[in-house]
Amino acid sequence: MTDTPATRYATFAEFWPFYLREHARPLTRALHYIGTTLVVAVAVFAIATGRWWWLLAMPVAGYFFAWLAHFAVEKNRPATFTYPLWSLAADFRMWWLWLTGRLGAELRAAGLCI
Repeated sequence: MTDTPATRYATFAEFWPFYLREHARPLTRALHYIGTTLVVAVAVFAIATGRWWWLLAMPVAGYFFAWLAHFAVEKNRPATFTYPLWSLAADFRMWWLWLTGRLGAELRAAGLCI
């Protein structure tokens, strides 16, 4: 499927390669990893300490780094604006695949040279 401004994805499986192509630059992905790691750390901290108000920091931590990556590095529009839930799921999937060393194959399958 060719990505155009009018492209609509009906399934997460169709969306996933698009999501990866929107994160083509290593620095973009690195900034996402920082944000996602902070989100997880804030959640763990809030649960461990019972300071539930810290959960309010999760979107700030995650989106700050993600949007910085899109606007300053990748120079594209975050997929969150069109596909908020799929983008959130894809961000955690990308983060997990990176942590487990399996992201490279997914990037290649999406047509990215790494």
